[in-house]
Amino acid sequence: MIVLDVLGVRVEMPTNSPIVLLRERDGQRYVPIWIGAPEATAIAYAQQGVEPPRPLTHDLMATVITSLGRTLETVHITSVEENVFYAELHFDQGVVISSRPSDAIALALRTGTSILAPESLLEEVGITMAVEEEDEVERFREFLDQVSAEDFEEPAEHQEGSHDDGPPGDGPRTP
Repeated sequence: MIVLDVLGVRVEMPTNSPIVLLRERDGQRYVPIWIGAPEATAIAYAQQGVEPPRPLTHDLMATVITSLGRTLETVHITSVEENVFYAELHFDQGVVISSRPSDAIALALRTGTSILAPESLLEEVGITMAVEEEDEVERFREFLDQVSAEDFEEPAEHQEGSHDDGPPGDGPRTP
């Protein structure tokens, strides 16, 4: 298994689709996963250390896990099928629960849990950037330093009824 680091979230133009970018820790491959706006906000909040006045869903999940005396040991981004990514939460005592990658990543960031993926997944979807493209990654990091989680929130008139009832995975959205 390959350890992945979360570089951050951004909005892809012109579709305005949020994306989370992962990078293999000891390599040059990147894994982009298109996610929903609420999940982008949850990931950005965790990366920025934002503590809302009331716990958000992923904060609540992290509290429930520790309050029940359990440990989230690892998060696995397991596969991609028909452009939809899948993940698993691996707990102590061998318990494994299926998850959307965006939720798994948001939870991993809140609990300090490692994110892993099989070599086969990185071979399938990993993007290797050339040296000159490393400048783009640096610009992306600078963007992340300046963006706030609120930048990923949808206007109030778009939030209700916009829940995606699709399969339990995250994946590219077609325009």
